[in-house]
Amino acid sequence: MIRTGLLAGVLALGIGATTANATELKMLGGFPESFVFTEQIAKPFMDLVAEQSGGAMSVEFTGPDAVPTFEQFEPVQAGVFDVLFTHPAYHAGTTPLGLAIDAIGADPTERREAGIIDYIDQHYRERGMKLVAAPATGSKGFRYFLKEPVSGEPGLEGRKIRGTVSYHPMIEALGGSGVVIPGGEVYSALQTGVVDGAAWGLTGARDFKWYEVADYMADPVFGQVGVMIFMNLDAWNALSDDERAALERAAVELEQNSIARFDELAAAEKGELLELGMQMTAFSDAEAERFESLWSNGVWSVAEASAPDAVAGLRELARSAGLSD
Repeated sequence: MIRTGLLAGVLALGIGATTANATELKMLGGFPESFVFTEQIAKPFMDLVAEQSGGAMSVEFTGPDAVPTFEQFEPVQAGVFDVLFTHPAYHAGTTPLGLAIDAIGADPTERREAGIIDYIDQHYRERGMKLVAAPATGSKGFRYFLKEPVSGEPGLEGRKIRGTVSYHPMIEALGGSGVVIPGGEVYSALQTGVVDGAAWGLTGARDFKWYEVADYMADPVFGQVGVMIFMNLDAWNALSDDERAALERAAVELEQNSIARFDELAAAEKGELLELGMQMTAFSDAEAERFESLWSNGVWSVAEASAPDAVAGLRELARSAGLSD
């Protein structure tokens, strides 16, 4: 449940205001305003909403300094904010189904045509939320950032690795132990030895300055990152048909543009991290060959453990479309 003090504090921000000129939506974001996910997903979405609505709608961003990343689902679910920009692993304790998107192929057209987005949307509607968009941050999603290079098998033997619950089966299969820490706290955790490495997306490590406290980034990369934009269902239903259509057009355009944009960003960031002193390390060929299956099966197992029936239906849709194992 939401802590009383937190709820009272965020209520003071003013939510879902409608003026004579425009409908203003309040977005709560799981990443800092200057972070790459906010800059390249949340802010473009805000611009697209304004464009697609002809200026009749606007979105105002509030970040995790107001509400901590792992506590953001309930304030939006309760209507304190209108929109939530997050990774679904951050609310896995409420429902794990959304995090399974990371095990599903990233092509946005194929996801929508296969019914993946509609299926997830219906699941969240039952929890008072509407899935608006599920943009992928590139054609590939993740890698390991490590204080020491990989040596031998299993490649993470004895290491404590930052990762949300989605990563834990894979981390454990590679000999490590998973530690759940928000991205903004990983720097100090690496610096003090709380963790020996971090599983993270292909963009963002530079922004967090992990190159100062971790010397290596590991190949191969794997999986997909499926961040999501949700909306409080009552707030969604209160919009006009034209406003909902504008949001849907903005969502589709955002999804279509995000993969190529993030592939370019990831390549550029890798080069910059190398220039800043990071070095490459690699898992053995035998382990590397198993990365995609370790990741995919691990993500599905986490989701299925808490919501077996709902997740089974989603997995069958993805398999039928050739988008997952």
